[in-house]
Amino acid sequence: MYDHASEIANAAELLRGNTPFTLLSGAGLSTDSGIPAYRNAQGQWVHAPPMQHHDFMNNDAARKRYWARSLGGWLNLYHAQPNRAHQVIAQFQQHGLIDTIITQNVDGLHQKAGSSSVINLHGYANDIVCMTCGDRSPRFELHQRYAQLNPQFNQSTTAIKPDGDATLSAPTDEFKLIHCDHCGGILKPDVVYFGDNVPKTRVEACYQAIDNSAGLFVVGSSLKVFSGFRFARYAHQHNKPVILLTKGITRADELATIKLDANISSTLLQLSHLLID
Repeated sequence: MYDHASEIANAAELLRGNTPFTLLSGAGLSTDSGIPAYRNAQGQWVHAPPMQHHDFMNNDAARKRYWARSLGGWLNLYHAQPNRAHQVIAQFQQHGLIDTIITQNVDGLHQKAGSSSVINLHGYANDIVCMTCGDRSPRFELHQRYAQLNPQFNQSTTAIKPDGDATLSAPTDEFKLIHCDHCGGILKPDVVYFGDNVPKTRVEACYQAIDNSAGLFVVGSSLKVFSGFRFARYAHQHNKPVILLTKGITRADELATIKLDANISSTLLQLSHLLID
């Protein structure tokens, strides 16, 4: 019989005796901040798969559809605030229980909560990069320009999807695109889309963080995507303990030293009471 309180106590003991851990976070951490996850607790898609890199780079219609939907949804991501789980993780970091945070999320909520040493594995959705000249700019400025250029699409929606996307019923053929002011190149959120690769130097920094830590604490991720799963596998291969905290199954369940199939915020609070209070 699964003893939830006992498993939390075991996780607390493991964290206390093996500091610091590296923490890897996923979409389940941000759902209490109003940002939906792509998958449910069974690891199945509950939203359409996200934008593919090849489609964005090679298809004007796909880019029009993306930016039109972002006009309705991205501000929800931009204005999202850290929830209690982000705050507890920041406290764990301040007390030396965890060191580096590797996040699969692109919302910047760890930083808003006061965490430092955060590796944005998949980038940051509130920055824009030109895919030709590399110029960078704040997304809020581009969002305002798109709203002025396409007023018919500038309306908020309650049908919010992950990563600042939104559901639209109107066709997007007439949506006007904006290109780089410097070179005319394609402007893209500084996010690793599906089908693209995480920069090698970023991956190496994540491996180094795990090398420098006593274990890996995974919070709010099913690890279905290889870009996150590889770090759980790496920690396990190097005989470092792996703690999993998420609702439902993960790809790394068989690698876990401790698996907490539980609510993220309440479980982190319980760990906080055992480790900090």
